[in-house]
Amino acid sequence: MAQDHSFDIVSKPNIQEIENAIQMAMKEIATRFDFKGSISKIEKDGGNLKITAEDEYKARSVANVLQDKLVKRKVPLKFLEYGKLEESLGGTVKQSITIKQGIPQEKAKEVTKLIKASGLKVQAQIQGDEIRVSAKKIDDLQTVMQKIKAANLPIELQFENYR
Repeated sequence: MAQDHSFDIVSKPNIQEIENAIQMAMKEIATRFDFKGSISKIEKDGGNLKITAEDEYKARSVANVLQDKLVKRKVPLKFLEYGKLEESLGGTVKQSITIKQGIPQEKAKEVTKLIKASGLKVQAQIQGDEIRVSAKKIDDLQTVMQKIKAANLPIELQFENYR
């Protein structure tokens, strides 16, 4: 009857909520006075976003509007990685934003070290872009979850398949 309990640590953004936030941000940009008659837009292509604006100030304003909408929709900003502002044709500037998905290998190793340093009787194994944590006691798993939340890591983590 000694059954192991486990959960997975993943990093998956809610793509639908991100798309909704983009639509809401574009509606606000279309109605705001400071964006009237300007070229300001947010586009999604694959796993990336692209901001296009007339100048650096407007590009930062568009990014701020997008961030506001993401926060209202409870999408953590840790999922976004901003690229450099680049000059483009027509006197506009572009900025690419990468939507981070999955746990990178070096961050996964960091998380497993954190789990092993806790001194609990748990096993952590990296499986691709997620981490499986298993233990005999459910209480140990809950303690691991609390330690990971308290660690304030640079990536957003969720817990799935809690059994």
